[in-house]
Amino acid sequence: MNIQPCAYDHPDAVKLNDSVQLEYAERYGDEGDITPLDATMFDPPHGLYLVAYDAAQRPVATGGWRAQEHNAEGYSDGDAELKRMYVIPEERGHGLARRILAALEDDARAAGRTRMVLETGDQQPEAIALYLSSGYTPCGKFGHYRTYDNSRCFAKPLQG
Repeated sequence: MNIQPCAYDHPDAVKLNDSVQLEYAERYGDEGDITPLDATMFDPPHGLYLVAYDAAQRPVATGGWRAQEHNAEGYSDGDAELKRMYVIPEERGHGLARRILAALEDDARAAGRTRMVLETGDQQPEAIALYLSSGYTPCGKFGHYRTYDNSRCFAKPLQG
């Protein structure tokens, strides 16, 4: 697999985002994740968006982080928020999500971020298992879905 930085609004990223939105809609019976996102939120040094390509140069996985600071949605100064982690179904189970997660953590750490945070839902047990096995622990709720009962928030220190 070849993991490359990519703009959030690049056609390959959009294609994968459309796929993850369909999966969210199937799992939760709604319109998908409606968290407001803008492509510039992932521009270095305040974020990074990655797309993984297979040997045929087909986009198969994605993930990004964006900088957050203390605000009314429950973020803290120095947070890096993980967004749009996704691996197409036929490529799951090969450690690709773990590789993308590690690359995003390394980049956020190098950018001076002190904590990686993420929100997922209770209908994504494989995502929760990935994050728990990668050193994330449950934390106070934050972000767009902080008032939803099925929202699950996790954090991992990046410094020290």
